[in-house]
Amino acid sequence: MNDYEGQNGKRGRACVVVLGDLGRSPRMQYHALSLARQASLEVDIIAYGGSEPHIAVLSHPSIHIHTMTQWPKIFQGLPRIFRPIMLLLKPIIQFFMLLWFLCLKIPSPDVFIMQNPPSVPTLVAVRWASSLRNSAFIIDWHNFGYTLLSLSLGRNSRFVSVYRWIENHYGKMADGSLCVTKAMQHELAQNWGINATVLYDQPPEFFHPTSLEEKHKLFCRLDKDLRQPLGSGDCVSGGSLGMGNYELNETLFTTQVDTDIFLKPNRAALVVSSTSWTPDEDFSILLEAAVMYDRRVAAVLNEDDSTNEEFLWKEISDGKQYVYPRLLFIITGKGPEKEKYEEKIRRLHLKRVAFRTMWLSAEDYPLLLGSADLGVCLHTSSSGLDLPMKVVDMFGCGLPACAVSYSCIEELVKVKKNGLLFSTSSELADELMMLFKGFPDGCDALKSLRNGTLEMGSSARWATEWEEHAKPLVSKVLSRNLN
Repeated sequence: MNDYEGQNGKRGRACVVVLGDLGRSPRMQYHALSLARQASLEVDIIAYGGSEPHIAVLSHPSIHIHTMTQWPKIFQGLPRIFRPIMLLLKPIIQFFMLLWFLCLKIPSPDVFIMQNPPSVPTLVAVRWASSLRNSAFIIDWHNFGYTLLSLSLGRNSRFVSVYRWIENHYGKMADGSLCVTKAMQHELAQNWGINATVLYDQPPEFFHPTSLEEKHKLFCRLDKDLRQPLGSGDCVSGGSLGMGNYELNETLFTTQVDTDIFLKPNRAALVVSSTSWTPDEDFSILLEAAVMYDRRVAAVLNEDDSTNEEFLWKEISDGKQYVYPRLLFIITGKGPEKEKYEEKIRRLHLKRVAFRTMWLSAEDYPLLLGSADLGVCLHTSSSGLDLPMKVVDMFGCGLPACAVSYSCIEELVKVKKNGLLFSTSSELADELMMLFKGFPDGCDALKSLRNGTLEMGSSARWATEWEEHAKPLVSKVLSRNLN
């Protein structure tokens, strides 16, 4: 008999609740996969649509996705005077929509597992549904909802105080709790009266180093986008010169001769940063660091401001290598501040740095991370108690990362082993100069970080972590429903 079958032989069922875009909620996708694969449960997912989830989730026969209607975008553009009304109206509508799905649209589950934040109205709706359907419910604490709300309303807002009370009150009613860091576990225990199990984010099996053949195929698929500058021209597109004729067997980074694939020796260094384009990630730090790198390299090479950009780009396209490489930053993600920063990028005039913004499929994103030379993370955390999953993904692909320093980040980033930390744009520029000097063959510091990342990430996988820490909790709360 399966661990999660009751005495009557009924197979157990779980419901994963995400009041957000499922495709942009990787941790909850991984929960669903583990519940289906490792716990052999039928799994219903209730979430918003938008971005496509991973094919492993879409194709699993025991996972059933139920998509809710998004909050109409027309309300987002209303004048500020209507904001208090929207702050009340939106959660009320979402509450009744959630209840409809939780209580009527899906078969009765034995356990709900919900993502927090958002806390309102999710916590209330799931608590009511669990009582009405005699189900257990588990909260997976990713962060605190009230701290996110305070970013826009301020810590002293009455809405924030009410939100925190709801989050605390209903959070205590859960049958079990998971959280993402030891620092958050301590905060929940000391100040909220909630005992939570730490379940560190770990990459699933489809995050792994990318082979040379996979890199070439990926860069072939992305070639058109990579050659399209954010502006009139840059060191990757080559301005009006172009960077050579486009060939199917040649990309910006790789060349294929017969069946052999090579990395170009004078290629740009590829830096990836994943962002949700929100206020808790100050993207201006990265832009300022890019400008500093550009100016500092020019100073080291004794280039003055009159050096012609297109002359420099022609030298590079002809094969000339410099002690410091060109940098191509690929910024992935969707979010409210994307267009604002794209406009800032267009106004930059940089000789050795280029930017691209894009959204990749759930299958191509890990391949890009595994193809990059360095990751940059700008996440600072509204509470200071959560960790950026994007860095976890980078490490899973063997990609070292430079991350903004804050209170608990060293639970994830081990300085000089798998990454570096920075607090200012100048510090990030220093790290870029240090890591990429002598690229691609002479950058020993970068190679050391990559080796450390591969070594530390080889044994840490989501399935192992879930089996050890989450599965016992799920077993405990399920036992009363199935027997």
